[in-house]
Amino acid sequence: MNVHVLFFASIREDLGCSKLLVVLQNPARISDLIRKLGREQGPNWLSVLGKESVKVAINKEIVNSDESLVDGDEIAFLPPVTGG
Repeated sequence: MNVHVLFFASIREDLGCSKLLVVLQNPARISDLIRKLGREQGPNWLSVLGKESVKVAINKEIVNSDESLVDGDEIAFLPPVTGG
């Protein structure tokens, strides 16, 4: 299955990447995606994406747990919201 992965704000800056197309085995979950990116892109990716404060959205909807993914999903990694 193919999923489109987007990285925003400080996450994009930390990783030096704004988007990727990732091929995953079916079935797959968000945790599988994070592990795959850590293996392929390096340990920094695993530490940045694995932070508890990072929010994840699937198809523009924030999810709270390790959701299942389907072919064509758009997964966005979002930094924590800060106020001022």
